[in-house]
Amino acid sequence: MKRPSSLFFFSLIASLSVQAAEPIQPIVAHQATDQAKVELGKKLYFDPRLSKSGFISCNSCHNLSMGGTDNMPTSIGHNWSLGPINAPTVLNSSLNVAQFWDGRAKDLQEQAGGPIANPIEMGFSHQLAVEMLETIPGYRREFNQVFNDKQININSVTDAIAAFEETLVTPNAPFDLYLKGDQSAISDQAKAGYTLFKSIGCTACHNGVAVGGNSFQKMGLVKPYKTTNKAAGRSAVTGQEIDRFNFKVPTLRNVELTYPYFHDGAVWSLEEAVGTMAELQLGKKLKEQEVAQVVAFLKTLTGDQPSFRLPQLPPSTNQTPRPDPSAN
Repeated sequence: MKRPSSLFFFSLIASLSVQAAEPIQPIVAHQATDQAKVELGKKLYFDPRLSKSGFISCNSCHNLSMGGTDNMPTSIGHNWSLGPINAPTVLNSSLNVAQFWDGRAKDLQEQAGGPIANPIEMGFSHQLAVEMLETIPGYRREFNQVFNDKQININSVTDAIAAFEETLVTPNAPFDLYLKGDQSAISDQAKAGYTLFKSIGCTACHNGVAVGGNSFQKMGLVKPYKTTNKAAGRSAVTGQEIDRFNFKVPTLRNVELTYPYFHDGAVWSLEEAVGTMAELQLGKKLKEQEVAQVVAFLKTLTGDQPSFRLPQLPPSTNQTPRPDPSAN
């Protein structure tokens, strides 16, 4: 086998040096250490039986065919209840410093238990959800195999869901390829947009691997933001407005897929979102051409979307499920 030339190693080192100097870093594909737990978590993620109505699953509000969101201003939950805040994308959520807009969950496992017991989301309770799972023979067997414990509990449920969600990263975005040295991966317009994105100060908040998700900021630093949703922004814990408009900075990964934008889902256009954020957060009034350049850059942040077959959920009885015709 021919050994790599010294030029190859020099180019590699130069490429890594350029990456390290940039405020944004490429995403690395997730490597699961417990595939059985991931597969169990995938089933639970798509299983509507974790809701009181039997119709709402994690995927209802964080749809993996729609950028990990539901593309609605605020989500519709149990008994057609309208939620107070926009559903953030689940894609790359493992890269967040904390979960939910207000950061009240420290990690994905803690977050996974929230919607199940929320009366206006899945409308169930942890106890009833566990009791439901225990009635399903297939789940009892699978939980025992994964956790070596014959008794299902909410910790194992949320642990499995989190293990699946950790796999939902989106590597190989055109911008990642550009960071790694492929100058042809993005257009000249997108390159100009990235330069502008840095020069006007966007990277003060939108940085790192997730291009956000690692800090909390006030929405409306320079000019106040007037929401169209009066409930949005209230503290989910206290119900008071002491934390109004202070949110976790959202990731900009796959942002072209995660409309509508902001915590209240008030803006449907990426162009309008860019112009609004520049004005409210930075005090900058961007020209139409500048907005187009930044948008071109943001669209290069769309990476490989999760790709897998939908899981076959275990039947609620001990009957043998019908054969899957697509398996042949």
